Amino acid sequence: MKATVLIIDDDPALRRALEDRLAFWGHEADAVADGTAGLASAAARGYDLILLDLSMPGPSGLDVLAELKRRNIDSDVIVLTAHGTVEAAVAAIRLGAADFLQKPADFELLEAAIVRLLDRRRLLHANRALVERREEETGAVLGESPQMRAIQDTIRQVAPTGSTVLIVGESGVGKHVVAEAIHRESPRAGGPFVYVNMVALPDELAESILFGHEKGAFTGAVARKDGKLEAAAGGSIFLDEIGDITPALQTKLLHFLETMEFERVGGTRTLRVDARVIAATNRNLEEAIARGAFRPDLYYRLNVIRIEVPPLRERREDIPLLTARFLERHGRKVGRWPLRLDPSVAQIFQSFDWPGNVRQLNNCIERIVVLARADTLTPDLLPPELSQESGAQARDLETLPLKEAMTEYKRRHIRDALARAGGNQTRAAAILGLQRTHLNRLLKELGIDSGRSGLATELDPGSGGDTT
Repeated sequence: MKATVLIIDDDPALRRALEDRLAFWGHEADAVADGTAGLASAAARGYDLILLDLSMPGPSGLDVLAELKRRNIDSDVIVLTAHGTVEAAVAAIRLGAADFLQKPADFELLEAAIVRLLDRRRLLHANRALVERREEETGAVLGESPQMRAIQDTIRQVAPTGSTVLIVGESGVGKHVVAEAIHRESPRAGGPFVYVNMVALPDELAESILFGHEKGAFTGAVARKDGKLEAAAGGSIFLDEIGDITPALQTKLLHFLETMEFERVGGTRTLRVDARVIAATNRNLEEAIARGAFRPDLYYRLNVIRIEVPPLRERREDIPLLTARFLERHGRKVGRWPLRLDPSVAQIFQSFDWPGNVRQLNNCIERIVVLARADTLTPDLLPPELSQESGAQARDLETLPLKEAMTEYKRRHIRDALARAGGNQTRAAAILGLQRTHLNRLLKELGIDSGRSGLATELDPGSGGDTT
């Protein structure tokens, strides 16, 4: 990884030597002779690394470190000094230095430090980009139904703490999105968010993957390997499908949650990691405890804060919002935007039970966008399970007396318009050719929930509102 490096040192010979060596390693380096010039350069250009002398005329290296921290300048700092003392090292690290090397510069040690810091920087940037892309794809907002607003309030309360969180709900409801939102709004947001699908781990390797192993711990362990917990240091680890882990792993995980300490497989050294644990399951852990399949003490340790994510069928008012978001995402992905749903498709979406929840809705919309040949997405593009729903709706109306069938058709037609308008009543009235007051009256007469009028701003282009 090519890096931009700023050298701040009052020794001209060392500056030249460092510039030459950094160029030889393929990096781009600038050099200044004092702290004042160094701060100006660091503020003017975003450097990956800063090599900083502690003892200089004018502002000292510690003064420069303190000012870099105050200005939130995102550069890793390696302190180089001929006056290497434990006190100076501790002070520099406390002020944000990433490493501490003594002069005269040992280029081999310096190269190793630079490679390590650049690797860490690359991983942090990749993690940040992944989180940003995930936010863009799924949105920070989980929905606008009362249930999801309550979950957002809980996230805001819980995120700043270090408490363990247990997220429960059916498969596909968005437990992963909730976990990411907790991490993203916490003081650990700058650290890693490590996802582990516990049910996907082979039983014989699960402990090694989570806690790491020492060389020779088992056949094939040819080198020491850090586990997922160590990778999550300073951040959060999301243990998905926690209800499926083995009794042995339950015991070791409980010990970690109680002490924040563990040993690698085959190791004897106790390690301590500062990582927040967020767990999730679609299983009933209380029933698993009753069957003896899950430790009650582990359950109580995980269940400090509990967030229950309701299935999509219990918050149908979120369907238009989610539909709009997924439609735009997949339309832009295939280079065909804007797209619109045929009113009958929107109505089917609104009435379908979505056993696969938000994930199923997302996959369904991706399918019909990919298969569509026109900008209006029609019922013939729907997968079989939703096509059957379409036919069932038509048959339902045929079995009703005329007056009831007309009322039900009117109800569906208005819901359809609201879905197309993203819940905006003014826009829905325009689609229906009605006055807003007339639509309000019909909503009351037909018993249609009118609590979605606030969606207009969120769905308007350029409003900046998230939709999932």
